[in-house]
Parts: sequence; C-alpha cells; structure tokens
Amino acid sequence: MGSGKTTIGKRLSSRLGFSFVDTDDLFTTLQGICVKNYFALYSEEKFREEEQKILYQTQNMDNVVVSLGGGTPCYQDNMRWILANGISVYIKMSAKALCNRLKNSKLERPLLPPDNLLERVESLLSQRENVYNMAHITVLGLDFDLEKLCEMIKNLN
Repeated sequence: MGSGKTTIGKRLSSRLGFSFVDTDDLFTTLQGICVKNYFALYSEEKFREEEQKILYQTQNMDNVVVSLGGGTPCYQDNMRWILANGISVYIKMSAKALCNRLKNSKLERPLLPPDNLLERVESLLSQRENVYNMAHITVLGLDFDLEKLCEMIKNLN
C-alpha cells in the first residue's frame, strides 16, 4: 500500500501499449461496493476470496498490466499463480517511506488505521516481504526508472 502500484502500472501499460487494470477498482465495479466498506460489512477473509476470483479473471486478459492490492499475493496460492501466469514486479520501499506516502494519501485503506501507522506498516511489510521477494523483478519505488523496468521485462521474455 502506497508503493505506487497504480501510478507505475499506468505508466508501464502506456509505455508498452497495453491496457491497465487495477484489481481494487475492478472489485468495486463488480461488487458495487468499495474495498473499505466490503471489509467493514463482511470480513477480510471474505474479501480475499472475492479478490482471488478477480485475480483469476485476469488470466483471460491479453496485453494488460494488472495492479494488485498489497495483500493479494499473500493469500493462499496467489503468488504461485501470479508467477505462473505473468511477470510479477515488486515495488520495494521502506516502511518509513511508505508511511510518508500514506499520510498524504486521500485513499482510505482498511488495514491501515491512522493511529500507529508506522507500526502497522512495519508489521504488514514483515508479514508480506517473503512473498513479495518471490517476484520476478524487484524495483526501488523511490528511485523508479520506467525504462529500466521495461528492459528488465524484455529480458524475461
């Protein structure tokens, strides 16, 4: 959360001439309710089940850059599925840098209450980092270079 997945994804898709899909936006469109409200009405577990269905739908999309929610790769076998069905990019940032971005974000994030933000981000990052590190490509979010990422993707194909 806050690493720039959507911004970088849109830039990458434009550079590659691909379509762009944000799974949180797709979730909101298909469910008729935003992620934060879905969490509140149901549960994170129920959200992750629905999110996984949306992830699997992306398999039928060609020439698309998909921006996933931060927890998506960490649920069940999602990362294995992601690695088998596309090129995964981890936008790596420190917890402190993420907090600085999140403090200025207008988006409400269900797993990040405003109090103890740094502590919560550090906790989520420590829980998720092993999965994130499985990505095909890791780029630094604070020193992001679109051309370098495009070259890395080209080298994997």
